[in-house]
Amino acid sequence: TILAQRSSPLGEALARRVAHDSATIGLVFRDLQTGETLSVNPDLRFHAASTMKIPVLIELARRIDAGDGGWTDSMVVSNRFHSIVDGSEYQLNLADDSDSSLYSMEGKSLSIETLARLMITRSSNLATNLIIGRLDATRVNATAHQLGADSIEVRRGVEDQKAFDRGLNNTTTARDLASLLAAIASGGAASVKGTRTMLELLLAQEFNDGIPAGLPAGTRVAHKTGEITGISHDAAVVYPPGRKPYVLVILTKGYADRKDAMRLMADVSRMIFDAVGSRR
Repeated sequence: TILAQRSSPLGEALARRVAHDSATIGLVFRDLQTGETLSVNPDLRFHAASTMKIPVLIELARRIDAGDGGWTDSMVVSNRFHSIVDGSEYQLNLADDSDSSLYSMEGKSLSIETLARLMITRSSNLATNLIIGRLDATRVNATAHQLGADSIEVRRGVEDQKAFDRGLNNTTTARDLASLLAAIASGGAASVKGTRTMLELLLAQEFNDGIPAGLPAGTRVAHKTGEITGISHDAAVVYPPGRKPYVLVILTKGYADRKDAMRLMADVSRMIFDAVGSRR
């Protein structure tokens, strides 16, 4: 584990907490008020899981900014997708999706904003694949790179088993996600309207037992989680009262019990919030 600025009191405290667990952890803290940055394995690559929905959301907002459709435009719900390996058709399994609401709506039309909301707040895989099908993963990836997430790899939609079997996965680092969230928070990822929409969706996140669990009740957190077997992530913009926000990304791999990953996230989140609050 490598910790930047380890000599700082907060850095030393984070190092001790991270070292307490045997899992693999990537972490970036970036204070958008002071410019301070602390990191643990910031460039270590992880399976992105559903954190890849952040660059998808950014590309969607930018395309709408450019006049390529609007948030109120409709898309038909369909559970038929094509593997990036050979173009063969595959379908998503309701049992593997954290949101089941779309599966009973095949053939119906929903607004892009509704699909984006499901993609972010409930991490709907079906909504994600519908949006990626509209955008093209290659363009999602290119936009992320332009915004400073220069090593992120957004290759495909969700549950493309043939691609997974060949190791063609969406991957990220903590630094990549921190760059994207900082761009959103600062208004550099999209227009004023696009930024407002993205933050509203991220603030409405329904899975809050990671980073938000370590914060005082009522603290505003715009964030996106990501989970698959053995992997738990949370990437957030935290808004302490009376100051500019900070970005905190925590990626984990190797926890046998998900609760231990959530405990690590909450502990780190609390330590950073308390340290930031003492500097106001």
